[in-house]
Amino acid sequence: MKRRKFLAALAGATAWPFAAQAQQVPAIGFLHGGLPEPNARMVAAFRKGLAETGYVDGQNVAIEFRWAAGHDERLPELAADLVRRRVSVIATPLSTQAALAAKSATAEIPIVFGTGGDPVALGLIASFNRPGGNVTGISFMTAGIGGKVVGLVHEALPHATRLAALINPASSLTDAFLSDLRGTAATLGLDVQVLHAGNETEIDGVFTTLVQSRIEALMIAPDALFTSRRAQLAALCMRHAMPATHMVREFAEAGGLMSYGPNLVNAYGQIGIYTGRILKGEKPADLPVMQPIAFELVINLKTARVLGLAVPDKLLAIADEVIE
Repeated sequence: MKRRKFLAALAGATAWPFAAQAQQVPAIGFLHGGLPEPNARMVAAFRKGLAETGYVDGQNVAIEFRWAAGHDERLPELAADLVRRRVSVIATPLSTQAALAAKSATAEIPIVFGTGGDPVALGLIASFNRPGGNVTGISFMTAGIGGKVVGLVHEALPHATRLAALINPASSLTDAFLSDLRGTAATLGLDVQVLHAGNETEIDGVFTTLVQSRIEALMIAPDALFTSRRAQLAALCMRHAMPATHMVREFAEAGGLMSYGPNLVNAYGQIGIYTGRILKGEKPADLPVMQPIAFELVINLKTARVLGLAVPDKLLAIADEVIE
């Protein structure tokens, strides 16, 4: 054999094991209803949690991202695509519809979800302690915070009587949130108008209605769409001088008046840890569904001043963070 042919054959022989090794790197499907840019901080937390179990994206694991960009109707096909690619785990953080789409797409590939609803009632798991099947994750339990939210708004604006709740009618969390909210609002003697938005264009239109109806405060329901559009919502609230609250602290950081809900950065990290543990061989059926230990109240005092509001001292005293 000539030297040139021998070296070529040797190169091919030595390259093959490395190519095979590269193919053995596990892939994680990351299925989300939102957009990558507003969720960069969350993705970083997911990667950090994954790294705590020994997996680093681009080194010994590959993450296949699929973003629905606010169009939940795309989630079933995106989930099916991940199944076709034979990913090792599918993570669906903070997107109930994504979790449901993934569960419908596969009964074999492990799924780690994040949902604001009751995963048992949603049909994702059998029980919190023993999920069963191929699904586990974390439940933020935000669908049931409507009563707490309206109570906080009443404390912040005790003289406000005309309130509005912004919901996504396609969300599986809507009914539980509204039921809890309306019960407390009725007790407090407050009128709540329900407004619908299923995409970013409809979000803009909602604020025309808010002004025409002379709404005094807005409560934004837990939903992946609203979380991903939190900067747009905060900007619209400032433009229309609308006191508003949402579940994610990033809303208050972006200029919203208040936020009340779980720390989502920590939650994404926990989802990353569970994903890594499953890659190491643990079964979803044996991993209990996690729940947040505490909810955070964040108040943007700078926004309150711009809106001409005097936030009561007792509310400031119980806040986990006050932005000044």
